[in-house]
Amino acid sequence: MSDIQKKFYVLRAISGKENKVREYLEAELKNTDLGEYVNQVLIPTEKTFTVRNGKKAMKERAYLPGYVLVEAALVGEVAHRLRNIPNVIGFLGGSDNPVPLRPSEVSRILGTVDELQDQQEELDIQFYVGENVKITFGPFSGFIGVIKEVNAEKKKLKVMVKVFGRKTPLELGYMQVEKE
Repeated sequence: MSDIQKKFYVLRAISGKENKVREYLEAELKNTDLGEYVNQVLIPTEKTFTVRNGKKAMKERAYLPGYVLVEAALVGEVAHRLRNIPNVIGFLGGSDNPVPLRPSEVSRILGTVDELQDQQEELDIQFYVGENVKITFGPFSGFIGVIKEVNAEKKKLKVMVKVFGRKTPLELGYMQVEKE
């Protein structure tokens, strides 16, 4: 069956149920002949980092909520079987004749997802000039300082810390400090 050309299609799923759809589809691929027609089931995700109660927490969330990418050959009843999976609303772009994604769209989506996975830890924290912070990592851990400059692009702070009675400027990353 390698002569059948498989393309990427987008299934619309109930938001928050993307993983259930993927799990169901993967079980169907193993247990039925659907595996001959469907290659991959992808949910584009990104990693987000937040700080709660002073601890960094990593959470993976859907990059395109409500959508599941499926690489499949829609021959015979395959489209009907995919459309009737629990928690699936239908295909993106009309349910009568599903339109496959263009290769450029697929590479852009998958490239963006890879880029988001490789992206350094991103925090949902705002720092402001004049704010007090406690250094939590590095040789100055335990010291308390005042933010003098914020570089949001590089995720860096310039902090004035009192060392031996003198104010000393330090350049620190967002991950090295916590709000006082």
